Amino acid sequence: MSDLNKIPVTVVTGFLGAGKTTLIRHLMQNPQGKRLGILVNEFGTAGVDGDILKSCADENCPENNIIELANGCICCTVADDFIPTIEALMALPEPPEHILIETSGLALPKPLLKAFDWPAIRSRITVDGVITLADAEAVAKGQFAPDLKAVQAQREADDSIDHDTPLSEVFEDQIACADIILLSKADLAGEEGVAQARKMITSINPRSLPVLPMSEGVIDPRIVLGLNAAAEDDLEARPSHHDGHHDHEHDDFESIVVEMGEVSDPQALQDAIVKLAQTRNILRVKGYVAVEGKPMRMLVQAVGERLRAQYDRPWGSDSRRTQLVVIAEHDNIDAAAIRAELGA
Repeated sequence: MSDLNKIPVTVVTGFLGAGKTTLIRHLMQNPQGKRLGILVNEFGTAGVDGDILKSCADENCPENNIIELANGCICCTVADDFIPTIEALMALPEPPEHILIETSGLALPKPLLKAFDWPAIRSRITVDGVITLADAEAVAKGQFAPDLKAVQAQREADDSIDHDTPLSEVFEDQIACADIILLSKADLAGEEGVAQARKMITSINPRSLPVLPMSEGVIDPRIVLGLNAAAEDDLEARPSHHDGHHDHEHDDFESIVVEMGEVSDPQALQDAIVKLAQTRNILRVKGYVAVEGKPMRMLVQAVGERLRAQYDRPWGSDSRRTQLVVIAEHDNIDAAAIRAELGA
């Protein structure tokens, strides 16, 4: 089978809360005449992003073309999860003409690319490109600066920031693996912030790549789809901190699921979530809230202290319950204390 007959796959990677799901929703609405398939890999047992995307399903990407893999890194469970899932997508009566893979925010993309070399799928699919999203506002603040002097300056300015964590390696690996880098939330960063973020990314990126600003997940699909990068054949040009390792661990991070009934004061809950970021260094909180007296569920997405909440759809026949996924570095997870602070 020639490359022209292979199904192209776009890998969308990026740190926690960079806007991967928002970008994929935009691509679903603008599929360039292609029938899409989507694979969402989440960190933690409760899937949120996959549910968001399924709510946007349409004739170009029906709900059975959207598959979610939760509580397991697809690059660590290739034979058990990734290969069978890809094969299931390709076995559909109307198989997708382009597949989008949203990695978890903690994923290292290069091990995933290696999975495309498996004989079972190598002749049938190819990595059209790796799109890395980076939060322009966060990067502009130097939160992943590799320069030790810059790190020291940041520490002196804010004692709560510590760059000697696995987060910097995750970020740098995602940048180094990219074919295109999108600076998300450019509207929040402003022109100066975008320029600063671009400068920072260029300083750590070993290759010259397009670095483009993006707001609300909106980018011309022609820019990110149809790259024909065949990234699985280009691994040597995509250096990783984990090159030479046979596997990688996610033990540095942990997630818990906080469940509770209906919430009478949603603002108080939002304030508690922000406080978790301030006092416990919680990286990410996402999930759904059942608010008393409201027929619609409230979607909560928090990245550090930045939180967005909106009512996304009626509960319908779903059980009205509040379910939040909380993600942090391992040492910052105190399940009992977190549940208590959230009122669970």
